[in-house]
Amino acid sequence: FAWLLLSPYLPPSPSLLPLQIRCSSNNLSPLSLSPAMLGSYKEVMWPRLVANKILRKSVGSNNFVADFPPDADEQLLETPGLVDERPPFDSKSIFVNQHKTTNLNYKVLVSTWNVGGIVPEDGFDMEDLLETHKTPCDIYVLGFQEVVPLRASNVLGSDNNKVSAKWNSLIRETLNKSVATSDDRDKRINAVSQDFKCIISKQMVGILITVWVQGGLRPYIRDPSVSCVGCGVMGCLGNKGSVSVRFRLHETSFCFVCSHLASGGRDRDGRQRNSDVIEILSRSTFPRGTYLEDLPKKILDHDRVIFLGDLNYRISLPEEKTRLLVERKEWKTLLENDQLSMEIMNGQNFRGWQEGNVTFAPTYKYIPNSDLYYGCIAYKKDEKKRAPAWCDRIIWYGNGLKQHEYTRGEVKISDHRPVKAIFTAEVKVLRYSNKIRDLFFSERFEDRIDGYDQIDSKDYSWIST
Repeated sequence: FAWLLLSPYLPPSPSLLPLQIRCSSNNLSPLSLSPAMLGSYKEVMWPRLVANKILRKSVGSNNFVADFPPDADEQLLETPGLVDERPPFDSKSIFVNQHKTTNLNYKVLVSTWNVGGIVPEDGFDMEDLLETHKTPCDIYVLGFQEVVPLRASNVLGSDNNKVSAKWNSLIRETLNKSVATSDDRDKRINAVSQDFKCIISKQMVGILITVWVQGGLRPYIRDPSVSCVGCGVMGCLGNKGSVSVRFRLHETSFCFVCSHLASGGRDRDGRQRNSDVIEILSRSTFPRGTYLEDLPKKILDHDRVIFLGDLNYRISLPEEKTRLLVERKEWKTLLENDQLSMEIMNGQNFRGWQEGNVTFAPTYKYIPNSDLYYGCIAYKKDEKKRAPAWCDRIIWYGNGLKQHEYTRGEVKISDHRPVKAIFTAEVKVLRYSNKIRDLFFSERFEDRIDGYDQIDSKDYSWIST
């Protein structure tokens, strides 16, 4: 619909569009271009400007949903009995005197799932995705794609917040279920109530990301913010793109990028995915904060960065060979030809990024409610077969993150399987004095510090109690 609407304004040669997209990815300023390049820059910009003008569609605002208002930090400090004893901010005294800081480790679960436009039923079981009983975590970050069907009415219309509210309701119910614990002294079973709060939830068309933390961590969460980038129709609409969220936990900044990149198995589709990544990294921006707190502005400026989503990278092998290798579970050979793995190893866009070992079957494309890959049975004539691929991925950038688990779930309602990863994230904490120390640290935190060097990588009991 958008293409037809804008067709009178399109350039005479559609072949110029891939070049225009690549140029716009470099985030160049007209002042830095030669006269010859300036004309190309104008060609780059006008499709997005015209689309925004005619469609009057703003791709994602800075607003987000949370259990707390944006100024909750100040409200918490005004609560009776809770006094802000933090000393005045002095960057020199904080960062020069290293003995006044310490590092804590928190367990973070990150998941991504393309739900294929399926709205979950009441009582839908989220345990497979969250693993609350198997490996309880301190922070949960869940990314979804296609929470609504990507039809024109959803792409061009306002976001359907009822769908995101439904997912958040199910997440809240699962995370805050009472956990049964036994008391060895009198053999009674006690119910321990969980207390997880949503600090950020943001939807852009079909992309949804929602972040939940233990209630005890909420006073130390600051500067939550979101940034939306549309890479879909005309390079600006939100049928493809990303929703990035950031916040600070104590003195460490986190950024989670939930994305849905261009689909397709052709070579040019792979180049478009790379272009989408460049657009996301260059166009995503966050508020700087006050002059006293110089907050990260770009994604890669943050201390801990995780990129998740339906990245749509495919396997660069003939379909028949791909299916044969999948049937034989020869993951190593398939991953040697996996586009994202090759980009991380040799490409430009993901230089410095890391991914855990992929030991699970490709997550796409399944026949919904079955264990069969699409194309394994008879299909309609001229219908795309779509060879299996690891479209759904979680990767990270920089130091301070250690991955302990990288698996897929087995929920079958979509043509994608969900993927999840568990990390320990190192967080920097300021220690002011004994009195302030009591405010910042509980016995659980002290146990984390004392036992840090003796922890086995598969033993999570030291992180959450």
